[in-house]
Amino acid sequence: YPPARGDVDHPGSYPYEVHYHMVKGLTFEMCQAGKLTPEVETAFLQGIKDLEAKGVSVITGDCGFMMWLQELARRNTKLPVIMSSLATLPAITASYTRNEQVAIFTANGQSLLGMEQLIKAECGVDVKDKRYIFVGCEEVPGFEAVALGQKVDVRKVTPGIVKKAQEILTKHPQVRAILMECTELPPYSDAVRHVCGVPVFDAITACD
Repeated sequence: YPPARGDVDHPGSYPYEVHYHMVKGLTFEMCQAGKLTPEVETAFLQGIKDLEAKGVSVITGDCGFMMWLQELARRNTKLPVIMSSLATLPAITASYTRNEQVAIFTANGQSLLGMEQLIKAECGVDVKDKRYIFVGCEEVPGFEAVALGQKVDVRKVTPGIVKKAQEILTKHPQVRAILMECTELPPYSDAVRHVCGVPVFDAITACD
């Protein structure tokens, strides 16, 4: 899909130079399942070496489900590894008291259910804790393009994402911050920050 500015796949999303590496054979389904074939794992590890050779400062991924590959990547480089914005959840959580909450926006509200143990193991947080509110964006008009692998009309989707954030803050007044888990949600972060007045973390701030 043609990435929008703000998406991790768009070089204009960053105020610094970025290097991309496509892992041959790596599919969305593999990322979602967290299981690579031997050939793809070899290509993945070679990709890390290639990025290291280019002098990058941090390694990240272009899909939230690449959190499944966090440990594999981390074991094979000395660079910081943030395969998903979820890796920043411990720092966000530590910034607030136990009676305050963090809203985690995802492309689909059910998408992270199978990752509970992984997130607990990698991040040390229990996503079943009442401190976390999961918000699916699958019903936001225009955002269905993400699931379809199509170009997203950011101008069309922005009002719906902002409205959803406003609704969550009204329904859950203890929410103090928002984490955009999906790598296609950062294009809306500034609008949510501006309208809602709360800190919004995402894949771009994770790299920063």
